[in-house]
Amino acid sequence: MAVGWSKDGAVQDQIDATVEAAVELAKSRLPAGESRAHCEECEAAIPEARRKALPGVRYCVACQAELEKKLKAAALYNRRGSKDSQLK
Repeated sequence: MAVGWSKDGAVQDQIDATVEAAVELAKSRLPAGESRAHCEECEAAIPEARRKALPGVRYCVACQAELEKKLKAAALYNRRGSKDSQLK
């Protein structure tokens, strides 16, 4: 059971930590390296314009959209474990 007061700026520290974690997650998902000519999932050709616009691309537009839907669904769960982060 928690007792007492939290230190000044505790809420802001939690907000900062949440934003920092989201930024790091986004950076980790950015593709890197040389783009593939064919999609890793369906083997469809990836257009040259897409490969130039997004270096390190590995999926065609359709497969990338499906992957992002799955990632978004998984991100809806609060995994931080802090009681305060679950209050909305």
